[in-house]
Amino acid sequence: MKLLIDGNILLDVLQKREPHYEDSAKIWKMCETERAEGYVSALTFANLVYVMRKELSPEKTEEVIKKLSLIFSLADLTASDINSAAELKWDDFEDAVQAVTARRIHADHIITRNVKDFKKSEVLAFAPAEFLARE
Repeated sequence: MKLLIDGNILLDVLQKREPHYEDSAKIWKMCETERAEGYVSALTFANLVYVMRKELSPEKTEEVIKKLSLIFSLADLTASDINSAAELKWDDFEDAVQAVTARRIHADHIITRNVKDFKKSEVLAFAPAEFLARE
């Protein structure tokens, strides 16, 4: 099973954000133990570094990215993704990029805490707890 993991899930784990940490960590563990193929878009990696820039030195940033790369596959961001996302005309452009990336890599699901933002996505989105309950 192939999952596109949204940045909020990774941040829940990296920043131990409650009350979301436990369920997001379970999704992370599924990918780490290869019970699922976890993909993260290149856009998400860039956003993570931006969000965490005040918490991490450049060395620590490099370490986090290397660790994430051992667990999650990187889904490249293509010009086609950008154009397709723009054509969707969603309110949140980043979510549109995630949706078209998920479609392009043939993901089975998107895992995010912003499920409502993916209502029009061709790839179904689930919150971590909702997805785990289905397993």
